[in-house]
Amino acid sequence: MGSHRLVLVRHSKAADGPVDARRPLADQGRTDAPAIGRWLADEGLAPDRVVVSPALRALQTWELAAAEIVDAPSPIVDARVYDNEIDALLEIIRETPGAVGVLALVGHNPSVEGLAHALDDGRGESAARHQMAQKYPTSAVAVLDVPVPWAQVGAGAGAVIAFATPRG
Repeated sequence: MGSHRLVLVRHSKAADGPVDARRPLADQGRTDAPAIGRWLADEGLAPDRVVVSPALRALQTWELAAAEIVDAPSPIVDARVYDNEIDALLEIIRETPGAVGVLALVGHNPSVEGLAHALDDGRGESAARHQMAQKYPTSAVAVLDVPVPWAQVGAGAGAVIAFATPRG
């Protein structure tokens, strides 16, 4: 079995709102989210499966990003992403069918950033690892090469091969 790619996306910039789960993207987020999709397409990282938080800002981020990717999959909305816990994200990853080559998660900090660091085996691309260690801002994307089956993903299971913060 070959390697998989895990794409960890922090949603784009959100506006303020009285109910957290219903906060829409801010103008900057609406500009940046399509850039995420263009970056993924340019890097040959069109996902086979996308799991998204039910929060409006995450759904809007993927909707705008997906519009820039040929044959982008419809998102699987999973409330566990909104729980914002690393263990919940790991559960989602481990449930992924083996045939999925590129899995994308669109979620929130601190869990997206924490998961990227937890999975990092320390042997990836040094510039990407350094950039990710500095900050994981809105619209940031970490890409990990995962050489084990999805069901076996755990701490140190992947190499960070790219990190970007696409802006529109």
